[in-house]
Amino acid sequence: MSHLFPETIETDRLRLELATPETVDLFAFYEICSSDPDLEEVTRYLTWDPHETPKETLEFLELVGKQYDENEGASYLLFPRDGENGAGKIAGGCGFDVDWEKRTMTLGMWLRKRFWGQGYSGERAAAFFELAFERLDLDLVAVTAHVDNENSNRAIERYVEAHGGGRDGLLRNWEIHGGEPVDCYRYSVSREEWLECEPAADVPFRDRP
Repeated sequence: MSHLFPETIETDRLRLELATPETVDLFAFYEICSSDPDLEEVTRYLTWDPHETPKETLEFLELVGKQYDENEGASYLLFPRDGENGAGKIAGGCGFDVDWEKRTMTLGMWLRKRFWGQGYSGERAAAFFELAFERLDLDLVAVTAHVDNENSNRAIERYVEAHGGGRDGLLRNWEIHGGEPVDCYRYSVSREEWLECEPAADVPFRDRP
């Protein structure tokens, strides 16, 4: 089976490893998704809640594995590289969906609290911009955030503006959190805006033989 998305992405400080039932230690990942310190705070503005059983974690991995097999998206576990605090530990998760008709990649990310404030969100986004525009020939990269999530909105605004984009506007009742619809801000970067800025450094994309 041919896949469009890399299994491993490396940046200066991060390594992103594909998340599927075959590539992830299920119970180690479940422990983080169910009982990691500060998990309630981490998931406060996310579309998923702490996992209650390993089956829930497996179902998530099966879902994102199916997206990967169908070339509709990919999810990765994020690891700081050697020299970073917590090197080799799972720092969080990130990924993207691709709408091929709209030629748009939509990003998502979460981090364990101990890894907040390290600039990892922007570094990961730079790698995904390069993947979207250089390898996948897409036209737009978009990202949304809960209107009340001040930390995420600040981080997104910084890296989006650094790559030539900006905030598109407010999307009302865009996501469901805790069973209720919530508003989100949407940001985007176009291929033309990205090309007008200094391109990111070459990012190694590695696939298994």
